Amino acid sequence: MVYDKITEFMRRPFHRIVEETLPDGTKVDYIEIKGSGIRKWIGELLSCHWCTGIWSATFLYAMYQYYYELAQPLIIILAIAGLAALLETIVGKILE
Repeated sequence: MVYDKITEFMRRPFHRIVEETLPDGTKVDYIEIKGSGIRKWIGELLSCHWCTGIWSATFLYAMYQYYYELAQPLIIILAIAGLAALLETIVGKILE
């Protein structure tokens, strides 16, 4: 949610991408948080992978407690995606 292109539409109302040209000519993109109040809070949340992870895990746990039938497939999908990310990281380190 924090970095993926596919979830950019969720961040767009809360983030502005700013491109800066450094003295050596390279260009660097960074985000600015839009708005104030709740909009700024959500923007901050969506710019931090640790924060997003905590709130997503809390939401998923609550869903597991109250709507197990809906949560179970989501948990399995996220577990497979997490395993794939770990394998990709390990293979990437081995091939370096």
